Amino acid sequence: MTRAIRQTTTQTTTQTTTQTTTRGLRRHNRSMVLSHLYVEGPASRLELARATGLSAATISNVVTDLLDDGLVEEAGSVDSGGGRPHKLLAIRPGLGHVAGVDIGETCVKVGLFDGALSTIATASYAIGAEEFEPGLVARLVIAGVREVCQQVGVDPDGLLGVGVGVPGAVEPPPSSLVHAPILGWSEVPLGETLRREIHAPLYVDNCARTLGQAEMWRGAGRGAGQAVVALLGAGLGAALTTGSNPFRGASNMASEWGHTVIVVRGQPCRCGSRGCLEAYVGAEAILADYRSRRSSVPLVATNLEGGLAELVARSRDGGAARDGGAARDGGAARDALDDAAEYLGVGIANLVNVLSPERVILSGWAGALLAPEILPAVRDAARRHALPHAYAKVKIEPGQLGRDAVALGAATLPIADFLAAGGSPRVISAC
Repeated sequence: MTRAIRQTTTQTTTQTTTQTTTRGLRRHNRSMVLSHLYVEGPASRLELARATGLSAATISNVVTDLLDDGLVEEAGSVDSGGGRPHKLLAIRPGLGHVAGVDIGETCVKVGLFDGALSTIATASYAIGAEEFEPGLVARLVIAGVREVCQQVGVDPDGLLGVGVGVPGAVEPPPSSLVHAPILGWSEVPLGETLRREIHAPLYVDNCARTLGQAEMWRGAGRGAGQAVVALLGAGLGAALTTGSNPFRGASNMASEWGHTVIVVRGQPCRCGSRGCLEAYVGAEAILADYRSRRSSVPLVATNLEGGLAELVARSRDGGAARDGGAARDGGAARDALDDAAEYLGVGIANLVNVLSPERVILSGWAGALLAPEILPAVRDAARRHALPHAYAKVKIEPGQLGRDAVALGAATLPIADFLAAGGSPRVISAC
C-alpha cells in the first residue's frame, strides 16, 4: 500500500512539474513574439523565427494562439523575393489602457496611454517645496489617475496597470519602499498607500529607469545595444540601458550620475557634498547661476519650468528681458547656458570613458528645453574631454519623447509586465 501511494505521488508530482514547465515555456515563447512585435513593429513569421531563435513550427503555434486571443492581427504582406508574399503580423490596436505617473520635484504629472503608448489624456498638479508629504502626493496621484480616465470614459479599475516613476531608490517587492532624499522620503510605503484606492496592477520604480526604457522602446534609443539616458530636470539622473526588447535580456539600471564630483571643493549640492555635476547642470543650478551674474535681469516666471524656458528664450534673443524688452541681461543667459553645456559635456565624457555607450540621450523636461540650445556645445566639450577612440563610437542625441517623457516611461512598467507574462497581466503586481 505504501509503495502504491509513493508511486502515485511521484506520478502526480511529475505530471504537475511537466504541466508547469509546459505552461512556462508557452508563456516564454508568447512573450518573445509579442515583445518583438511590440518594440520592433510588424514582422513576418519568418522574421519572427530569425529574431527569436524559435523554430518555424513553434512560431506557427504561438502566432495561432495570439491570433485566437486577439492580441495580434495580420497587417498586410511583404515580398518574399520570388515566392508567395509573407504575411505581416502586428500587435492588435486596442489592447487596453495604461496610466503613467511622474512624481517630479515641482509637480505630479499623470498620463493615460493606449496599448501602443500613444497619449490620450494628461493631468498635472503643481507642488510646492513644502508639500511633499507622502500622503498628499499619494492623493494627487490617485486624483490624477481618476481624472485622466474620466476625461475619456475609461474605468480606472480596468486599466492594464498604473506605473509610477519616483526620483529615488525603490526597494524590490514585496516591500517596494521608496527612498527619495530629494523629497525628504525614507522608507515610504507609497505602493501600499496607493493600492488602497488604485485597484489596477500597480508598479513603482525609479523615474530615470523608466525613462530609459521608454527612450529605448519609443525614442532616441531605438536600435542601440547600449545607451545612457540622462534625465535632466530640477536635478540630474541617468539610466544605463542595454537592449530594447524585454526577451533579449535587456537590463536597465539607474545611477547617481548627477552626484559624481566634477569640481573638487566646488558648488554645494543638495546631497550634502560639493562639486557634484547636478550642482552645475540641474535646472535649479542653471537658474541659480544666472541669477548670480551681475548683468542678469530678474525672471518673470515664478516656477522652475517657466524660469528655464524664459532663460532659454533670453539666450536666443540676445538677452532681452520678458517684460517688454526694456532691460537686457548683457548676455548672462547665454553665458549661463554655455557654462552648463561645458559641465554637462565633461560629465558625458566621463561616462564615455568608463562605459563606452553607443548613445547618450538627453531627455526629461529640462532636456527637451535645453537640448536645442546647448547640444552642439555639449558635444564639443565631450569630444575635448573624452578619449578619442571612445568618443568616436558614441552619438550624443536629444530625447524624442518631449516634456512628459517620465510619465510615458512609467507607463512602460505595466506594458513590460504584460509582455513578459505572454499577453496577460501578472496576478502579483510589481509593488
